[in-house]
Order: sequence, then structure tokens, then C-alpha cells
Amino acid sequence: MQIIEHTFGEFLITTDKSKLDIAAIHDFLSKDSGWSDNIPLEKVKISIDNSLNFGLFHGEKQIGFARIISDFSTIAYLGDVYILDNYRGKGLSKEMMDCIMSHPNLQGLRRWILLTSTAEWLYKKYGFKHVPNPEVYMELYNPNVYKNV
Repeated sequence: MQIIEHTFGEFLITTDKSKLDIAAIHDFLSKDSGWSDNIPLEKVKISIDNSLNFGLFHGEKQIGFARIISDFSTIAYLGDVYILDNYRGKGLSKEMMDCIMSHPNLQGLRRWILLTSTAEWLYKKYGFKHVPNPEVYMELYNPNVYKNV
């Protein structure tokens, strides 16, 4: 897949996996995310290997991340979206979402999926809304999967 890079001011958004700071991503996801507390480093590596990733950098420092799980034809799941606390409120999440939603391999999809309890205001700007028929959705969810790892 073609690597996409977007530079704006002192910031860079890239889909180049080789530039990602896996340790920094793991640190945030395992300690600060609230949705994947205690996730093992190996699980983060595997998830990145099997996703389209968007790294947000301020100079050489990784300050944000998002990843897409997709068949690149009909469906995409947006997950693990974050911006470090010190960089929030600067429009960076909007810039990252613009890059994600305009990615050439993510156009014309029938469905996007997002699970979130935060930043609903941001995702609504991109057309995300609450599931109109939640009774048709099912899940197998194990919130304790990383507790005894």
C-alpha cells in the first residue's frame, strides 16, 4: 500500500510503519488509554502489523496514533485513536481524521465502525452517528483479556 505523508507546520502524519514508535504507542495504550490497559507489547506489535496505521509526530516525537482494520473494499474499523494530553486542543485530532477519511484506499466503503466513549463531537463531524439499530449488532467482548497476562 502506498505510504501517505502529510506535513503541516511542525507536525507530520504518516502511514509509514517504519517510522512508528512502537514503545510509545504501547506505553499509551497499556497505561493511559482506558480501553486496552495492560495490553502486552507483542499484541500491540501484531495489531500494527495487521492494520493501516496513522502516526502523528511533532518533530521526532510520536504524539498521536490511529489505526484502521479494513478489507479496503466494504468495511473499516477505526480504533486506538489518541493524541497525547499536552497536544490536545490544537486541532491535531481533526488533522489526523482528515488524513484518515481522505486516504485513497478507504474511499467508497459501505460501513465504518468506531467504538468510543470520548470525543463524540469529533467523530460526528465525519458522519459517525450512534447505531440506528443496535439490536442487529452482536459482540463477543472480554474486558479482562489483558489482566492476567
